[in-house]
Amino acid sequence: MAPHNLTSNGNASIVPCENGFLDSSSLINSEKAVKEIVEQPLVEGIEDHLIEFSEAMRTVGKALRRAAEGKASAQAEASEWKRKYELERERNLQLENKVLTSVEHNGNCTEKKVENSEQHLKLMNGTNQKSQLYRGKNGIYSHEVLRDREQNSYSNVHSKLIRKASFKLHWSCNGEKNDQHKHDIVSFDKGNISTAERSSKQICLKWESPPQTVLIITKPNSSSVKVICAEMVRWLREKHLNIYVEPRVRTELVAESSYYNFVQTWKIEDGISLLHEKVDFVVTLGGDGTVLWAASMFKGPVPPIVPFSLGSLGFMTPFYSEKYKECLKSILQGPISITLRHRLQCHVIREAAKTEYETEEPILVLNEVTIDRGISSFLTNLECYCDNSFVTCVQGDGLILSTTSGSTAYSLAAGGSMVHPQVPGILFTPICPHSLSFRPLILPEYVTLRIQVPFNSRGHAWASFDGKDRKQLAPGDALVISMSIWPVPTACEGDSTNDFLHSIHHGLHWNLRKTQAFDGPREAI
Repeated sequence: MAPHNLTSNGNASIVPCENGFLDSSSLINSEKAVKEIVEQPLVEGIEDHLIEFSEAMRTVGKALRRAAEGKASAQAEASEWKRKYELERERNLQLENKVLTSVEHNGNCTEKKVENSEQHLKLMNGTNQKSQLYRGKNGIYSHEVLRDREQNSYSNVHSKLIRKASFKLHWSCNGEKNDQHKHDIVSFDKGNISTAERSSKQICLKWESPPQTVLIITKPNSSSVKVICAEMVRWLREKHLNIYVEPRVRTELVAESSYYNFVQTWKIEDGISLLHEKVDFVVTLGGDGTVLWAASMFKGPVPPIVPFSLGSLGFMTPFYSEKYKECLKSILQGPISITLRHRLQCHVIREAAKTEYETEEPILVLNEVTIDRGISSFLTNLECYCDNSFVTCVQGDGLILSTTSGSTAYSLAAGGSMVHPQVPGILFTPICPHSLSFRPLILPEYVTLRIQVPFNSRGHAWASFDGKDRKQLAPGDALVISMSIWPVPTACEGDSTNDFLHSIHHGLHWNLRKTQAFDGPREAI
């Protein structure tokens, strides 16, 4: 609304202002105009009208003043964000120049010197990053995922020519033409605590540079999967992509035709641990089990996974193999709607260990950890703690600790609830408990759970991780479980919510029944 000034004849006129806001001079003029009107000699018959008009003008003046204050506050906040952005950009550019200079200077260093120099290793392993990647004991990674990686100076010539594609994740919302929204999760403004509204947002992956390398993981012992894999490799080769497969798959392809000699693979265990540095995205051909196997290959960061359905169940495989060309074209072009599937990090601690995490290497699971009684005829006896607080004692067939992605697996069969996979929680589901009041729980993702086999237990317990790597837990042993910092990003056909609802409708035939007939008895009016 524009301010009002008095003309020479005493009438009010409107003075437009830039951007719809008043500056300080306009506010002063507006207030003077109101004051002059009020102080003018009143003419008989218009006194009531002038009083109403003066009150309205005061209200308008207050509203315009608040609008001007809001504009000033918004401009100050925008300037602060711009300053932070420029500082961060300048810091990243300085770090990149420093790393490139170091790489050129030290390009002829021997492998031994690279391994012995921690500082050189940090510089050679990543560029344009806020935090260095550290691979700790037992191959579990920490800190942040690298946005862009260069190959080590002592790698082969072909690898030097391959540069990993970079991407960024941002919150997006259906129906929004722009992506300008709050990025903070919790804000504290003028004594009021609020959270950013993200309930309608889906996570989107946008390539900042085109992907160049793809890893294909296939379901073994399937003739239909072999045919689709061979066709997909040919098609991806035409798109000038570098292709990695498992050693078993490469042997099968080369045995079929020498044309597939360009396909790359790895020979030693260390080659798997470095796959995330070479691969831009992963394609799985199979069912949910193939997705679990692909995720288990990565102990740290996991590249985006594009799962194609070639199995019996498809809670994680929304894409159809018959339309792989259209699907992969959209994936390569981007942006991609993805689901971030959380994983659990598990440590088995033996009673004889002097310190925690001493003897057993950690295990990452995407679905669930199951602790059961095995072949023993006795009930399991498990003491459960949550952040060092006693929760309960489990007496029954066992206990399931599941991610939300695994809520539609064993946990569902044991009576647990189905949960959207992007809900960051841990499902606590008993298996046939010998208690009528033992109901499943959903715990927040930040807690640490400790499942202890007490010394007075009649038998041993057994722990399995995503259905494999079965380990015996003797009295005194414990299993420590927490949420891993490395989720598994899987591509969506539509978006995360639609894919989840589609999977439970078509995979489980959820809540399907005949519709009630309309010609039966009716309620009396």
